[in-house]
Amino acid sequence: MATNSSSEAAATRLSSRCLWRVALTALTLPALALPTYAGKADFEQTAAAKVDRKAGFKQFVADMWPKAKRNGVSRRTFNEAFRGVTPDPRVIRLLNKQPEFTIPIWKYVERGINEIRVQNGRKKLKEVKTDLSRIEKRFGVNREVIVSIWGLESNFGQNKGSMYVIRSLATLGAQGRRKDFGRSQLLAALKILEAGDIDRKGMLGSWAGAMGHTQFIPTTYLSMAVDWTGDGKRDIWNSRQDALASTANYLSKSGWRMDRPWGWAIRLPERFNRHLIGREHARPVAEWAKMGIRPRNSQRFGNRTAKSWVIMPAGQRGPAFLVTQNFDAVYAYNHSVSYVMAVTHLADRIKGRTAVLGKWPTDERPLKRSEKREVQKHLADRGLYKGSITGFFHGKTLAAILAYQKSIGVPQDGYVTPALLRRMRQGK
Repeated sequence: MATNSSSEAAATRLSSRCLWRVALTALTLPALALPTYAGKADFEQTAAAKVDRKAGFKQFVADMWPKAKRNGVSRRTFNEAFRGVTPDPRVIRLLNKQPEFTIPIWKYVERGINEIRVQNGRKKLKEVKTDLSRIEKRFGVNREVIVSIWGLESNFGQNKGSMYVIRSLATLGAQGRRKDFGRSQLLAALKILEAGDIDRKGMLGSWAGAMGHTQFIPTTYLSMAVDWTGDGKRDIWNSRQDALASTANYLSKSGWRMDRPWGWAIRLPERFNRHLIGREHARPVAEWAKMGIRPRNSQRFGNRTAKSWVIMPAGQRGPAFLVTQNFDAVYAYNHSVSYVMAVTHLADRIKGRTAVLGKWPTDERPLKRSEKREVQKHLADRGLYKGSITGFFHGKTLAAILAYQKSIGVPQDGYVTPALLRRMRQGK
């Protein structure tokens, strides 16, 4: 998702909570009165909560109108956009289940570069060859990475999302942990409707408001979408040409350069100073080569003058990579290292290269979300982290982890193992 569940499990947890309330009530009420009284109380409590949410949502929409008006949205567009709109409970459930932040990186990458997607990506390269050649020349972005993002974001246009974007973003803006995001994107979505590039019926997308073939969020659409076909509309929903060109424009403006790869899977020399891991130690590829770093595929580095740095996204026991500014360009598209690794390696596979990764530490237990929240609290207590305690590791959390690792004199890989969390608990 350009900055881009399990309902049965959620239902099970909800049922468990309801059963727990009934059990708790049973401890304080006569047994014969329990079935009727507890059921009525639970029903009334749930009904009251729904009324409160509905009233709160209605007030939220009313409060959005002055802001929308200041952003050039007409009353007619506003009213039509919100006609019949109610909160969507699916949005909040899905908010807490983003796969790039909730499953181990090796599983995410493995899913991303499956053989079917690789073969379909190669077919799309041929199918859209003429447009991709022109787009590549115009924006200076390799066609394989454009197609890779297309494949990961919507399965090449097959899964663009079927949720009404205004409803999804209004739900995020009214409740949950991403209210600021929801409100800013909602205003941008209303501006898109006002401009007429798409109508209410066609403005469909994901639970987070990501839209079209390559899943642009509304603010990204306003600043990066292009009308490649020249029909007067920037139609990322129905025109794959507009969507692919818009994606190339985004990557280009985020720093993509065709004279270098995204990076290389590497072998570190036995005595490599692991305190040199991380962006702050960036230097030309040639300098890393002098230290004994070599590509895993036994080939030579290309563009030895390119600025690059070492990362170990699964910690000290996982594979190492030397990455360039092209890695950052994809990271700007979706702030997840797992996502970038999947996009770049899928692009390599689509181009016909072997996806060289190395051995992941699959025997090591990744942190649970509750433990990630604990990590953020420990970092906040040390004055290293000033963000929200969400259990999701984004840029601010990663920067805080690196600062903590530096303060205690361990290699700065930005990865928290259970052992490192135990050290935090001990106040070290």
